[in-house]
Amino acid sequence: MRLDGIPLWDGTQYRGPVDLTWEPDRIDGVRPAAQRHDDLCVIPGLVDTHVHLVGYAGHGAMPDFATWPLVTTRDEQVLHGVAHAQRAMRHGVTTLRDLAGDEAQVALRRAFDAGVLQGPRIQVHGVVGMTAGHNDLFVPPAVPQRKPTADGPDECRKLVRTWARAGMDGIKLTTSGGVLSIGDKNGWRNYTRDEIRAVVDEAHALGMLVASHAHSEEGIRIAVEEGVDSIEHGTLLSHDLAETLAARGTPVAPTLLINEAIADGRVPVTPEAMEKAAELVARRNVLLREAARMGVRFVLGTDANGHHVRFGDQLAEVVHMTEILGMDAESALRAATSDAADAIGAPVGRIAQGLGADLVVLRGRPWERIEDLATENIVAVVSRGRLVAGALPRSEG
Repeated sequence: MRLDGIPLWDGTQYRGPVDLTWEPDRIDGVRPAAQRHDDLCVIPGLVDTHVHLVGYAGHGAMPDFATWPLVTTRDEQVLHGVAHAQRAMRHGVTTLRDLAGDEAQVALRRAFDAGVLQGPRIQVHGVVGMTAGHNDLFVPPAVPQRKPTADGPDECRKLVRTWARAGMDGIKLTTSGGVLSIGDKNGWRNYTRDEIRAVVDEAHALGMLVASHAHSEEGIRIAVEEGVDSIEHGTLLSHDLAETLAARGTPVAPTLLINEAIADGRVPVTPEAMEKAAELVARRNVLLREAARMGVRFVLGTDANGHHVRFGDQLAEVVHMTEILGMDAESALRAATSDAADAIGAPVGRIAQGLGADLVVLRGRPWERIEDLATENIVAVVSRGRLVAGALPRSEG
């Protein structure tokens, strides 16, 4: 397949008009060309480094977030996950990292990779969390069926190994409380240093990245000091921690829209969750904007789950990064493509010979006007080298 004479932003910078050719699943050639499509451009497919695929994807009234997983069979939940992944793909997000996965999301990844179903690239992280920690508190107390937990360094190592055996790409570690977890507090410590050190050591020994959920300053600090590979949320990021993260190049996924939606009550949540989110958002903007100014490597991560942030809203999150973090358009676009891909070790996020053929044809120039990065401007989406949405502009000659 090919595109002729289309202006290219390659994931790092504008390259001018090119003739672009690819085959499933590899970009074959990128050659300078005469301009033929003044109103169009091509950019890499976006990479969302923080999603939760298994959530309600249907139409009509939204079911309760906490009880839907408890009253819906696992088979049905997987189908909702497929719908979420495909919706994201059609909206230009061609790589997704699920940060609370199990065998269901691994099955999705394998089905997409094998071509059984058409879908984006998926990475899956299994959660290692403590009893009464953030991940353990999504299930109401009276319900005995709970996700696995681990307490003490040895149990933590074992759960990492269990997830590795299940085919996970990485580990998500909780080092602070959260917003949507029931009866939780943002500032609660999750895990001791010995437990965190064991998780990071074991995951790295098995070649797995560790992403740390952390809202509180102390949760961020202990995660950074113990060598995690990314910070998820990073809401109360202090000046000295920003300096450390900037120097190390550690990626931070700020998940902006979801916390605002919860804090404002624009999505169905409990009063407890609204209060916790509002406390965080009230302090967040100044801290994160300063961190961005200091050079912290922010990447696209939405926490999309179908309930509070929809799949397909990723483009709006990128635009919002310029508004909240003060990033310019090109920096925000890098955060959603090449920087995000590098953060999770995915061979995408750039349009260059030999890389995966994921690309989006758009109207406008989003590296100059980030508002052009909008779903209504999408002309075509190519994922794994195959057209999955819209229609490619016709080549001349």
